[in-house]
Amino acid sequence: MTLILGIETATKNCSVALFSNGIVIAEKEHISDGYTHAEQLNLFIQDVIDSVNITLNKVEAVALSMGPGSYTGLRIGTSTAKGLCYALDIPLIAISTLRAMAFTMAKNKNSAIYCPMIDARRMEVFSALYDVNNKEIRGVQADIVDENTYAGFLSNEILFFGDGSLKCQEIVNHKNAKFVEGIYPSAKSLGILAKAKFENKDFEDVAYFEPYYLKDFVAGRKKP
Repeated sequence: MTLILGIETATKNCSVALFSNGIVIAEKEHISDGYTHAEQLNLFIQDVIDSVNITLNKVEAVALSMGPGSYTGLRIGTSTAKGLCYALDIPLIAISTLRAMAFTMAKNKNSAIYCPMIDARRMEVFSALYDVNNKEIRGVQADIVDENTYAGFLSNEILFFGDGSLKCQEIVNHKNAKFVEGIYPSAKSLGILAKAKFENKDFEDVAYFEPYYLKDFVAGRKKP
């Protein structure tokens, strides 16, 4: 039995899950516009561990949703994951946030192409394209969405989802463009992908690992 702790903080959803052989055995998450990850993440981890009556030293690896996404959210998730890996002397597994979203969606909805989207301000989104087998069709990009952004792929049905997809519905106006609302990245999506990496010993260097920001951090001005 392989126990892996999953952490997802790339968006508004602060999410933690515990997996046994890739299957969720405990989870806790909360979506907040206030990005309360710093206050919630460690409490969620302890709650998940306590709920199955084990101690943290039984965990064999930490799986981290590595981005792209919120700069601050990714920093919080990464520092927490690194701290656990150092303290417990266990490996760190990094999984693309968009790949994990597409993997889960393909298990639940039929489509030729899956396009997870994470909001990146204004009309920009972080997105990638995957087939039903989670094979990457087009890599991760920061897209400024207009009517031509995905035109080259719309000869096939594309399922758009994630918190960045809602602002694209009127712009990507095509019979093959389908949309699913209310989808956020979740730690529950990490289990099977993390298990495969664990078995292949596909681990990160804890000392040097950095999340996949995709864009440089831009600090917002405080309102007067």
